[in-house]
Order: sequence, then C-alpha cells, then structure tokens
Amino acid sequence: MTLSVALMGTDLIGQARTGTGKTLAFGIPVLQRTVALRDADYEDLAAPGKPQSLIVTPTRELALQVASDLTLAGADRGIRVLTVYGGVPYETQLDALKSGVDVVVGTPGRLIDLMNKRALDVSHVKSLVLDEADEMLDLGFLPDVEKLIRNTPETRQTMLFSATMPGAIVSLARMHMRHPMNIRAESSYDNQTVPATAQFIYQAHDLDKPEMIGKILQAEGADLCIVFTRTKRQAQRVADDLAERGFPASPLHGDMAQAARERALKKFRDSKLKVLVATDVAARGIDITGVTHVINYTCPEDEKTYVHRIGRTGRAGATGTAITLVDWADLHRWKMINKALDLPFDSPVETYSSSEHLYHDQGIAPGTKGRVAVAKPETKEAPADSERSERPAKARPSRSRSRRRTRGGSSVSASGEAPAQTSSAGGQEGGSAPARKRRRRRPASKPAGDQS
Repeated sequence: MTLSVALMGTDLIGQARTGTGKTLAFGIPVLQRTVALRDADYEDLAAPGKPQSLIVTPTRELALQVASDLTLAGADRGIRVLTVYGGVPYETQLDALKSGVDVVVGTPGRLIDLMNKRALDVSHVKSLVLDEADEMLDLGFLPDVEKLIRNTPETRQTMLFSATMPGAIVSLARMHMRHPMNIRAESSYDNQTVPATAQFIYQAHDLDKPEMIGKILQAEGADLCIVFTRTKRQAQRVADDLAERGFPASPLHGDMAQAARERALKKFRDSKLKVLVATDVAARGIDITGVTHVINYTCPEDEKTYVHRIGRTGRAGATGTAITLVDWADLHRWKMINKALDLPFDSPVETYSSSEHLYHDQGIAPGTKGRVAVAKPETKEAPADSERSERPAKARPSRSRSRRRTRGGSSVSASGEAPAQTSSAGGQEGGSAPARKRRRRRPASKPAGDQS
C-alpha cells in the first residue's frame, strides 16, 4: 500500500501491526531513490560519497537487521550501506564514512556523536526514515531525533513507521513533515495483535515458572522460543536456570557487550540456541524465522509492550504461540492491558506446572518433566589390581636437603659434607673423618679473691 506513495517522494506515516513487513515498505523506495557508485549520474551528485538516505532505529539489533536487509536488496546495484550504533569502536565507522557510503542505518546516540565529530554529514540526505518511532519516544530518544531532523535538508522525503501512534509522535510528524499521507494497514477497529498468534494467559507462581517453561519447550511443534523478562538480572537468572535444566539458552540484555549480544543472536538465528531470554531490548523489530513461541515471564508494563513482544512470532503469515505468565500482584496491570486491547482474557486461570489444562492447551505429552536429560561426562575407571602390578613402579625423585652447618660459630662446607678433621697430635688429614667430639665450654674464670 505504501510503495506507490513512497516512490513518488511523498511524506508518509505508516502504521501497521508488528510483523507485517514495514521494513520493505520503506526499504524499496530508499534503494530506488539512491544513486549508486556504478550509476552514470553518480558524479553529478552535489556531494558524492555523502549519505543519501538516513534510517534511524531505536535499538542496535534492529539497526543490524534493517542494514542486513538493505545490503542484500541493494547488492546487485552496489549500494553501500553502513550500520552505526554504540558499544563498538569508532574507527571502523569513521573509515567507512571517509571512503563514502550511500545509506546510513543507526541508533540516535551514535549518529549524534558522529555528527558532533563532523564525520557524519546529513546535509545531503534525500530520504529520512524513522523506524519504530514510538519506541524511540519510550526510550527517550525524541530530542536526539529532532536534532537529526533539523540537520537534514527541508526538501527531504520523510517516512515515519510505527505500530502505535502516541500523541508525541503525531506532534513530531506535524512539525517536521509536509502534508504527510497517513496509511494504516487495517481498520482502526481491528485488533493490534497478529491473528495468526494463539494467545494464552496463565496466572502462575514465580517459583513454578521455570518448570512450566521447561515443559512448554517440549510441547508439540515447539522450536525456537523467546522468553521476555522485566529486568536484566532476571533475564540472566532465567537463562542460567534453563541451561541447567538442559535447554540451550542464552540471555540478551543491555549489560552484555555488543559482541556478546551479536553472538547470541547469531546462534539463535542458526538454531544453535533454542531459547533466548531477553529484556525489551529485543522486543522491537527482531525478525527471526522459526520462532514458534514467545513467553512473557512477567506481565508486560503496558499494552504496547505486550503487542511488540508477542509480535516476534506469527510473522509474515506464519503461526505462533504467545504465553503470558501473570503473577498475583500483576493481575490489575493485566486487566488494564486486556481492556486496552479488547482481549477475552479478563480473568487468567490459575495454572501450575502440573495442571492438566496446561498439557492440553500446549500439546505437552503426559509425563513430561521440565528438565531434559543431560549427558554426564565420562569418568575413567580405576585400574584393576592386576594392571597396577604390571605397571613398573615409578622411582621417587631424590630430594636433597641443603643445610647450613655451623661449628664453633663458623660455617661448614655448603655441600653438607663434613670437612676433613685435623688430628690434635700433628694435624694429619685425609682418610676417614674421625668421630666428632663435642667441645666443652671453658668454665668461667673465678673472680679475684675467691681462691680455694
């Protein structure tokens, strides 16, 4: 729906449910309007090598994903795409900007830093895209986004895409966009969640949740699973617990180094990990095929967070399962989410890892435990007595102790051997050393006048 409008250069606001392909909606027009290095009119540009398109995303993971899609789509034309985000050294990004790029995809913080260093010049940008704009508002990036917009030309094309449209984003659009066309992918009466995702809400106890998740991971048709937690510490704890239960799991949160986060996502994409335990840093835009289950370990903060979390499954027409585990203290919060999204789960059923309806709802085989068998490391058996007798005895290394001997206040030879004795008669040397005699101490001299 947006392609025909975007290709004409008109400003637009795209609003659709998560997982419906918003990336291609702006990616194809951006690549179409970009003049590549191989094109004949490349040298006619006002500033060859400067970025022609700028795409702003709220998270590093989303920036990497968008850049990967654009690189693949623009490979035949030779379009140079640079990903800019924090947590990594500046050198590689600075070198790429010096050599020339066509499209820059990045997070607001690092984009502002490079702009302040005068390494990033956005004064020749023809297309500006704000992806997941409402998430940038929630993360506090709105001032940085406005600063980026002010440094771009007024003649640019601005495209704003988001799953929800809060008031602050509407004000931003009115201030910086020229007669934008608002395109909504579905009626305003439609539910914001993806219909292909089956939703289950259970009232569960915190201590029983790892056992429940362990059984759900063994349900019929379960493949890759994302478990969302509220805090970083909780994500680490749940990931360690699942790994101890025998499930290949890894955390993904903001305290991890960027390289570690990228490794975890790569292993998850390659199906080397079955479970990714993440905070909301991964709730936006992560598009990984094969994610069959999304589990909210705790109740989300609001309806927007809920929509984006469960949108990691059931993408691009595929089916998925979204399970939310609500604590007793979060029942009021869930009822607000349920009312805002008009869901039929006003009163979650009390559920334990042994509840029959959990087995029935998720297709879990009877008798399944929340722990899979882990192969124990092989231990070498002790050799039999006959084998011990056949082995030659190892000679113990002799340990010589060096002593320092003194005799009469003077040291003897350092080798520890007694020196040759000199006979009292004539000082004969050699031969075997005579037996050592103790020297008597001379009696103290008597004081004068004491003579008896």
